[in-house]
Amino acid sequence: MACIVNFSAITQPKPQPCFASLPASTSSHRSNSPKLQTSHLSFASNNSRISLRYDRTLAVSPPRETLLSKAPNFMVGLISCFSDHEQIVAAANKPEPLKIMISGAPASGKGTQCELITQKYGLVHVAAGDLLRAEVAAGSENGRRAKQFMEKGQLVPDEIVVMMVKERLLRPDAHKNGWLLDGYPRSSSQAIALKEFGFEPDLFILLDVAEDTLVERVVGRRLDPVTGKIYHLKYSPPETEEIAARLTQRFDDTEEKVKLRLRTHHQNVEAVLSMYKDITVKVNGNLSKNDVFAKIDNVLDELLEQRKAGSGYLEANKA
Repeated sequence: MACIVNFSAITQPKPQPCFASLPASTSSHRSNSPKLQTSHLSFASNNSRISLRYDRTLAVSPPRETLLSKAPNFMVGLISCFSDHEQIVAAANKPEPLKIMISGAPASGKGTQCELITQKYGLVHVAAGDLLRAEVAAGSENGRRAKQFMEKGQLVPDEIVVMMVKERLLRPDAHKNGWLLDGYPRSSSQAIALKEFGFEPDLFILLDVAEDTLVERVVGRRLDPVTGKIYHLKYSPPETEEIAARLTQRFDDTEEKVKLRLRTHHQNVEAVLSMYKDITVKVNGNLSKNDVFAKIDNVLDELLEQRKAGSGYLEANKA
């Protein structure tokens, strides 16, 4: 792919507001405005070329929003021409938003990393468990079906959860901003179903944490029933003795039960990894949360840079 920017100008007295000329059908105002300066910018991608020209005039031009609304659909590139110090931005195709999956064992720090990733990159955070609870609370069709299994103490079938995830990923915000799928898929059947619906990630992040560390993290976790805040007796102790006295432990946050959960997790994640092995990045989750995020951040930054380069995205500052 080749990116070419040609910019030339005829020196004239300091110009007034500029007007971006569009095809004849959309630039009827231009013929009535005396030209003082003409500049030309072109973009070439593969064997095609898009050329844009703007004329600086003494007359007051229509609002920039009006011009952009009349631009052809194929023209993604934008031109901003204000003062000599303003920026000119041209983009042949704006890079597609990121689509990320993240997986990790219980207490691997997945929730913390999801929060940090969404804060910086603006991705839509999608967690299957949260979706399930929300659908049940809303009384939707999927929620009513799921509740029947939950009330019997049974696992909600894959096809119900997959439909919930599918519908969430199809919403406009996920399409526009990209998505971060948290802890899902958990089995090869779920991964296959998502692929059949057309949802394939750009990157699969696996938080790799030693089992001894996971057990220590889980067994030391405590819940404040008043505020809902999660503490850890060693790593994040309660602020006061009053809070410490009311903390509770989840029934399954015992060493015996967490080891059982870890075995189930390892069995399931291996099957999922086989489908995403070419795009999987393992991150050492034994590090501090900031160090873990720094590694994830580097990978995502690199992915975005590659995507910008591949799409012909260009930013240039006007001197």
